Amino acid sequence: MNNPSKSALVSKATLWPFILLTSLFLLWGLANNMTDTLLAAFKKILSMTDTQTSFIQLAFYGAYFCLALPAAIYIKKYTYKSGVLLGLGLFAVGGLLFYPASITMSYGFFLFALYVLAGGLSILETSANPYIMVMGPEASATRRLNLAQSFNPVGSIIGVVLSKFFILSKLNVAEADERSRMTAEQLQQVRQEELDAVMGTYVGVALFLVVMWVLIKFTKMPTASEGGLQDSLGNGLKRLLGNKNYVFGVLAQFFYVGAQIGIWSYTIRYVMMELDMNESDASNYYLAAIVLFTVSRFLFTALMKFVRPSLLMAISAIGAIGLTMVVIFGHGMVGSIALVCISGCMSLMFPTIYGLAAEGLGDDTKLGGSGLIMAILGGAIFPFIQGLVSDSLDSIHLSFFVPAACYLVVVAYGLFHYKHKKEIPAMAAGE
Repeated sequence: MNNPSKSALVSKATLWPFILLTSLFLLWGLANNMTDTLLAAFKKILSMTDTQTSFIQLAFYGAYFCLALPAAIYIKKYTYKSGVLLGLGLFAVGGLLFYPASITMSYGFFLFALYVLAGGLSILETSANPYIMVMGPEASATRRLNLAQSFNPVGSIIGVVLSKFFILSKLNVAEADERSRMTAEQLQQVRQEELDAVMGTYVGVALFLVVMWVLIKFTKMPTASEGGLQDSLGNGLKRLLGNKNYVFGVLAQFFYVGAQIGIWSYTIRYVMMELDMNESDASNYYLAAIVLFTVSRFLFTALMKFVRPSLLMAISAIGAIGLTMVVIFGHGMVGSIALVCISGCMSLMFPTIYGLAAEGLGDDTKLGGSGLIMAILGGAIFPFIQGLVSDSLDSIHLSFFVPAACYLVVVAYGLFHYKHKKEIPAMAAGE
């Protein structure tokens, strides 16, 4: 237990840039959770299996892996602000690509649009996460990142609401067997109307992003460049690979994101099956999970003033494992409520892993941040594995063993950090 930190989170001079940058955390939360609902939407629209719909997450989170390192090189050469603008621009372009994708009615085109959109998010997160950390005293960096990340699930709530009312509620009531009996013309008309709903939502978001891009472009932001010599990429990678805390943190992030996306990707499917609901009604449980995630994020951020973040994270991950067991072996309302409650345990994990792994990286912060964003690839790999398990065993319940195993790595990292490192928030009292 520790006393509250006396270090200020942000100064008055950087308050407005901090607020503006924090709003971007809301926007990529919106995009992430709209994507989660697309699995349920495309499963119905194109009569797909769980494995086939998981390609949505493969395209989305695969882009994070591919573009995070180039993003780090780009912002190392230029500035954090330039990275934010590049990422936000690609984010908007990806949303606009949903228009031609809906015209062609091609699943592949939608995946390409998601890849471009997520590529923008990868650059945006690679820029914004370390930018937030250097916008104030080092002693409060992890808490400052948790505060900014607290607005990420607010965006998630907005994303789920948009999906519920503008995508899922627009899906035709006809199920796969009914669609198989339709003529080619009837089926095409039904699908076109459903895909238009998907397109309209994403294009609307893209137009708002253009406004945000202009606002940030003409706002004076802190330079917050990394000091020191412009070292080679190879030397930076060598230092990072020799940092056990950082390497373990990247591994923990990889498994955590895989667990998070797996839980959220199959929430609607699980609730539909257990409570006999349609996609729109089942999304209410997904929305409840995101609301709990949001409230818990603020709660955990406050608790970090008193309890070491690594210990708090390890306890939460143990709670997530217990609840996942209830999801696997439970049924009906009990299993569904347990599935919702897992989100409360997950809420502190991403920013806490990021903050703890990035401690003391100094001139390697941008490069190190890209590795932590590349670890989001777990969101592509593990939901795909979960989909394979669900299809091969014909059991959505047993597929949740996949995220349960992932949480074990988060527990291990939390305990490792608690044992081996002093954390910045814990040191802050008395500084």
